[in-house]
Amino acid sequence: MDGGNQSVVSEFILWGLSQSQKLQVLLFVIFLILYFFIVSGNIVIMLLITTDHHLHSPMYFLLANLSFVDMWLSSVTTPKMISDFPRENKTISFEGCMSQIFFAHCIAGVEMVLLVVMAYDRYVAICKPLHYFTIMNLKRCTGLVFISWTTGLIHATSHLVEIVELPFCGPKEIDSFFCDMPLVIKLACLDSHDLDILMNANCGVVAVICFILLLISYTYILTNVLQSSKSGASKALSTCTAHITVVMIFFVPCLFIYVWPLNIIWLDKFLAVFYSVFTPLLNPAIYTLRNKEIKNAMRRFLSNYLFKGNP
Repeated sequence: MDGGNQSVVSEFILWGLSQSQKLQVLLFVIFLILYFFIVSGNIVIMLLITTDHHLHSPMYFLLANLSFVDMWLSSVTTPKMISDFPRENKTISFEGCMSQIFFAHCIAGVEMVLLVVMAYDRYVAICKPLHYFTIMNLKRCTGLVFISWTTGLIHATSHLVEIVELPFCGPKEIDSFFCDMPLVIKLACLDSHDLDILMNANCGVVAVICFILLLISYTYILTNVLQSSKSGASKALSTCTAHITVVMIFFVPCLFIYVWPLNIIWLDKFLAVFYSVFTPLLNPAIYTLRNKEIKNAMRRFLSNYLFKGNP
């Protein structure tokens, strides 16, 4: 980089979620506890799937990858937000800001494609059960996960190339708890209208295509379920409910932040917190509470490793 950006703006000021000191103390405690549960909950799922041979199947292989991605989705922004609550001056370096933008869009892109892969996995399991393990073999699952990461990296790199060379000459205040790309673009010393359109189009290509593929997958699944027996339909619907719930709580905030922005500051902050904190928090709870195999794996883990040797 030429140095023009950093010679003028070397850091940005984050306004955070609130200006009230008392409220920030409360938020510090709340989000510290939530982040602990996010990390521990997703690690537990990865640990159970890795150590329990009953969970060595394509669906749980993908679920372990989703837990890994969820943990990092929150870790891109949440630790910085938590550490800023007690501080009067909430600043982030230019490099740190660009890193947040890159990794936030990379991880979000990975998760979108991974959710499509998980929907395809459920489609094959329900609509083509006899060929499930042939189609969703380890090599194909690994390849699909690789495609997810490749898509995320390409998506994030395109955003970084778009923003890193912009001329920033002030102001440098960002009314959010992290470097959210739409807000950073507005700080550039040029007309940001075309850049906003380009960003929305870039995000829209990934988000809308993934969302359409998800709708197609679950439409095929539901059509197949309605034609099957009552017991089979009930089991299939139970299996897919968790997946559909996760898709909705992740995609809805992303669509309204980056594809069809509402430009309401408090709502944008709420949606950003929801998809970066509550989505990674809810995913382990949704899959654990609604999944008997995960519950049984938890019991086996506790009996084998924690209570081993106890009377």
